[in-house]
Amino acid sequence: RTESFLRSQKALYVLDEELYCIIEEQDRSASWTDKGLRLLSGNQQDAFVVPDLSQGLQEIDTDQRLNYREKKKMKRELEVQYSETSERMHAAQQLIKSYWLFGKDVDYVVKDGQVIIVDEFTGRLMPGRRWSDGLHQAIEAKEGVNVAEENQTLATITFQNYFRMYEKLAGMTGTADTEAPEFKKIYDLDVLVIPTHKKMIRDDYPDVIYKTEREKFKAVVQEIIELHTKGQPALVGTISIEKSESLSKMLKKQGIKHQVLNAKNHEREAEIIAMAGQNGTVTISTNMAGRGTDIVLGNGVPDLGGLHVLGTERHESRRIDNQLRGRSGRQGDQGSSRFYLSLEDDLMRVFGSERIASVMDRLGMEEDQPIEHQIISRAIEGAQKRVEGINFNIRKNLLEYDDVMNQQRKVIYSQRREILKGDHLKETIMDMIDELVESAVSDTIDPNIFPEEWNLGPLSDHMYNVFGLLVQFSKAELKDLTQDSLIDQLKQKVLDLYEKKEKESDPQSFHFLQKIAMLQAVDELWMDHLLGMDQLKEGVGLRGYGQMDPLKEYQKEGYNMFISMVERIKENSLRTFFRIRIAPQEQPSISVPKKEMVLSRGGNGGRSPVKRKAPKIGRNDPCPCGSGKKYKHCCGR
Repeated sequence: RTESFLRSQKALYVLDEELYCIIEEQDRSASWTDKGLRLLSGNQQDAFVVPDLSQGLQEIDTDQRLNYREKKKMKRELEVQYSETSERMHAAQQLIKSYWLFGKDVDYVVKDGQVIIVDEFTGRLMPGRRWSDGLHQAIEAKEGVNVAEENQTLATITFQNYFRMYEKLAGMTGTADTEAPEFKKIYDLDVLVIPTHKKMIRDDYPDVIYKTEREKFKAVVQEIIELHTKGQPALVGTISIEKSESLSKMLKKQGIKHQVLNAKNHEREAEIIAMAGQNGTVTISTNMAGRGTDIVLGNGVPDLGGLHVLGTERHESRRIDNQLRGRSGRQGDQGSSRFYLSLEDDLMRVFGSERIASVMDRLGMEEDQPIEHQIISRAIEGAQKRVEGINFNIRKNLLEYDDVMNQQRKVIYSQRREILKGDHLKETIMDMIDELVESAVSDTIDPNIFPEEWNLGPLSDHMYNVFGLLVQFSKAELKDLTQDSLIDQLKQKVLDLYEKKEKESDPQSFHFLQKIAMLQAVDELWMDHLLGMDQLKEGVGLRGYGQMDPLKEYQKEGYNMFISMVERIKENSLRTFFRIRIAPQEQPSISVPKKEMVLSRGGNGGRSPVKRKAPKIGRNDPCPCGSGKKYKHCCGR
């Protein structure tokens, strides 16, 4: 690998040629370099230059040469340019992430023409779940399957903020101790370790480290053969579907009968787990068997040493490794475990220190010769702690960003609940009318010039667009107007339209119209806002290169976007309300059946006597509906 070569040559950070993109495996991020963006841009040099939205909007607002209509048009054009460029940049970044950071049969599988996510902690398929921000579509394009439309986010909340909504929190798990600092910092929860009921007598052997992955798996196969020969059951843990299938092929070549448990054959999970502790059984599994399973030992197996667990690679989290070890030696049973590692494992390659490689080189290790050394063991544990620290910082960072959204979420959800209750809809509409009229007049009318010189065009357009109200004043009427009196007159005209609409509708329909107009505006604009905030979070990280704090920039721009959304909710609510016409309900015509005249035998007109086709049902008889009750207590009431 290029990376391995550069590290061995001590030239990892000295590259002769400029890169097209930068891949950060540690935090699973990817970004294009200037050279890469120039390559993508082709003849359109500004295709990936995102305009500064807040600065652009401020320049438009302060430009005295523009009238209201021109400002609104320029703002819309700037917002469209910002949105299109951000989306183009976002799509390019998601594509390189899909190719370099997400692997088939590792992070996902392709099944029946669909990309299905594999849970990295449980190893199970998660059908119906999709990566957000266009990543799932990028992977679908990469695998050549049908690219489904991106899901529209209707609501979003992090697990941390969701759990913190509860007044009381508690939990129980066997592997919480390693994550105690995070539980304390995020949830203010202490972790208490309870002693085991029976003494744990499992033997956890030191890790064995090899130089290459080929040597490591060769040693794993050799130990499996030895265990199988003496009849001791073995559980072999792998970190991905790909690795489990590769190891399975190696065992087949040696003629070792075994079972493979991964997300592709999860239907046989119960059957495979039931046999995993029997004499001579070999089971290869991903994380699926590492948690929530109790492997029962067969007759005579404790005498052979119990279940032996072989880990083929360290996970990024010590908690996952402890869960795998915990499948052996349960309830005081005999058991043992050992991890086989190599310097080519992802954990060692990405997070391991160069010190490990130098130690192994200094020891002059020959091929297939393992090493057990305190320096190596400490380095492995240190690498895992670094990864856990990085992942914790990612979750903490995610929470800090979601705290911004959380405040906005509370405001919107509170407003939506009030609308659904419907107790104060008229007052809410009145407040919206007051705010919108005052804002429209102050944005378009200059109080420092004579009323006869006012340009009422933009104001008239806005009032007609929202309320369907024509603003017309004669010169004589304009002469005596002030900005405040203009606001009062416009409010009264809108109020007259409201009262007219109220008189033309029945109370129930009018109440429903107010509610549906506001709900529709809130729901539509909130969904757009969520998408905009996602795009802002994706791009705001680049502000760090300009010596700005990305979180503070996110807070500032997110607040401005939220205020803008609230104003548009009011405007869209009123536009929908005043534009919808309630059709008068037609009274259903009542058809009166004609009396059927039947000639009697005597020739006189009259009704023929009614004859029962079924026998009369007694009040104490069983009801014919089949309920089992008496007729008088059922249909005869």
